[in-house]
Amino acid sequence: MTPAPAIDRKGLSAAIASYVLWGVFPLYWYLLRHVPALEIIAHRIVWCALFVVGYLVIREGWGWLRASLSRPKVGWMLLGSSLLISFNWGVYIWAVTNGRVVEASLGYFINPLVNVLIGVLVLGERLNRAQWTAVAIATVGVLWLALLHGDPPWIALALAFSFAFYGLIRKLANVDAVPGLAIESLILLLPALAWLGWAGVQGVGAFGDGNFGSDVLLVIGGALTALPLIGFAYGARRIPYSLVGILQYIAPTLQLLSGVWLLGEGFSGTQAVGFACIWVALGVYAADGWRRSRRQPLQAAREHAAEQVPTCDGAMPPADDAVTLSEGAPARR
Repeated sequence: MTPAPAIDRKGLSAAIASYVLWGVFPLYWYLLRHVPALEIIAHRIVWCALFVVGYLVIREGWGWLRASLSRPKVGWMLLGSSLLISFNWGVYIWAVTNGRVVEASLGYFINPLVNVLIGVLVLGERLNRAQWTAVAIATVGVLWLALLHGDPPWIALALAFSFAFYGLIRKLANVDAVPGLAIESLILLLPALAWLGWAGVQGVGAFGDGNFGSDVLLVIGGALTALPLIGFAYGARRIPYSLVGILQYIAPTLQLLSGVWLLGEGFSGTQAVGFACIWVALGVYAADGWRRSRRQPLQAAREHAAEQVPTCDGAMPPADDAVTLSEGAPARR
């Protein structure tokens, strides 16, 4: 059996750092809870655009923009993804600034399983028994929260589905992470500037009202939006994607802990049961992904050996023991 390749330490560190930053974001936005959520989003768009576009222009000139938009329909697809990510940001920041961090963290626990459903319903992918089991258990958890906690976890569902469909569009658009974020920010830049200008004229804007600390936090927030994504893009190319799938749970776990331990949000027994169902589902899903990723090196080694060992008449034998998709091999995502 071919030994598994060593994990790239720089890539692993970059991915972990990105998820940790995403995980502690609620603490950062909580410092801006006195600023209206819509204004935070507008500043996040403006400063993210300046930071990311500046980074790309310095590194590559404007070639990245022409290359990204040269593909058919990419502009329209990124318009749709920009609207979805702005909605996602809006719901998330509103949740954080209104004491709903725990429910927001649930959204990002659910998100990987929503991605699985979209893969089946939209992309025609097939699930094995373990994946269907994970989806079923997660559904039980969401129904438990909806029926016994009083009402459906709308914030969590809005975050999970908006980010899942955002990911679907970005997958179909086939644009690299950082240029894609730059184009999305440019699409939203004029509306964001217009809203900030209107708020300034009306005297309802928080930026420049004498609170220098808030102004600095709003500006840095744009950079913090981009940095984890850049680190994630760097890390995801250098470590196994199955490992990325497990690391992604760092962020919602830290969000949950931040909400309960640092921001003082309640966490009832009813919520604990619902979250436990989600965690069991994620455990089943992650274990299945890890198992399938461990089978790939063996499959590759067998196929390589089959190609290298000729039969008596000089022909190559067929790879009869190759694992098919229906038997659990991961679909290309």
